[in-house]
Amino acid sequence: MDGVPCLRVSQCHAQQFRKCLQSQGALDQSLCLLKESDGTVLLPILQSCLSQLDLRFLRAMVDSESTCEVVWSQASIQSKKERRTSGNKLAKILEQLLESNGETWTEELRGDIPHNFQQHEDLVLLGDNCFCLPMWKKIDKQLWNAVAKGLGAKRLARMSRISRDGFRSPVVTMLLGEDSWVKHVDNGIRYEFDVTKCMFSSGNVTEKLRIAGFDCRGETVVDLFAGIGYFTLPYLVHAGAAQVHACEWNLDAVEALRKNLVANGVFDRCTIHQGDNRKLQLCDVADRVNLGLIPSSEGGWPIACRLLKKTTGGILHIHQNVTSPLPNTAPIPAIDDATQRVSGKKADREVWQAWADDTAKSITSMLKDLTGASWITNIQHIEHVKSYAPHIHHIVLDLECRPS
Repeated sequence: MDGVPCLRVSQCHAQQFRKCLQSQGALDQSLCLLKESDGTVLLPILQSCLSQLDLRFLRAMVDSESTCEVVWSQASIQSKKERRTSGNKLAKILEQLLESNGETWTEELRGDIPHNFQQHEDLVLLGDNCFCLPMWKKIDKQLWNAVAKGLGAKRLARMSRISRDGFRSPVVTMLLGEDSWVKHVDNGIRYEFDVTKCMFSSGNVTEKLRIAGFDCRGETVVDLFAGIGYFTLPYLVHAGAAQVHACEWNLDAVEALRKNLVANGVFDRCTIHQGDNRKLQLCDVADRVNLGLIPSSEGGWPIACRLLKKTTGGILHIHQNVTSPLPNTAPIPAIDDATQRVSGKKADREVWQAWADDTAKSITSMLKDLTGASWITNIQHIEHVKSYAPHIHHIVLDLECRPS
């Protein structure tokens, strides 16, 4: 398999996992760890140690609820020597550029150059936490060519934030180059997208891998929030779905989705429904429905109920950001940190279960109102995808729904 094998972990537990891997001799110490924009960290693993890696043991040693998944990273993971060379190279180039313009290089400027960035092919996507000092504006016309040379890129772009336009469109500016389309390979699936118009959600990798392990042969799947194909493609390429109906209202994402279906050779098994899924003219067709929208997919629950096959039912995969109560920060005598941590994990799981129970009841009621018949719902699984903060968790509920 192409890429570098890595352990994807939560940033807050990265050092603990690193020490565990190091103690087992599984950490590739020649390569740098890679911080992702979703708050996870990729720890490079020696390929020779992959077959002996025990994820359950690692979770037990660190945190049983923490993100801990093996992924193959297609991103540019530098060796420690390369990173030092790259950082020094960029700093040296910029120092020479400033001095040629009669300016003085300072440690403050060194601290304002990028230390982390996303790379897709020859395009480097910078964050908004670099080149903030006024000095850079004085050499603006020469700056980006110098940065590209220092980072080994041909194209540069900069992301400032995610817009609130209903599409979660990125606010990205091309700094160097005109073509903003890139390619990204994830778990053997090829994604193409325009970085200025579409997000690539690397943080959903664990859920994409989970879907890839489903057996959907002979099934019809509806993906209510398809985007560029984050979940649509794993259902088709790896899970073997017979047919996927992909719903998406962002025209830019639809364009990318079409390209990706063709690129992965699955266009003939997917029907794209462009527009608001609340107006979808489908019913009684789905063996399973994917509701991959956060912070809440609740607006899609009535549509999902209508889509399930009336005679056999199916499975709903319901995404939600579930908020746990903030812990009491007042000191509690005679309770150590480990006890508090275990209590916190138990409290989180109880909140997730309560949300799942309430969701199952709501779906049961909706199905009865819709069909006039009684239905039985069964919580098959509750998946913790990732955490945005110590008390905000992205959860997926696999809910089986059958007519009684």
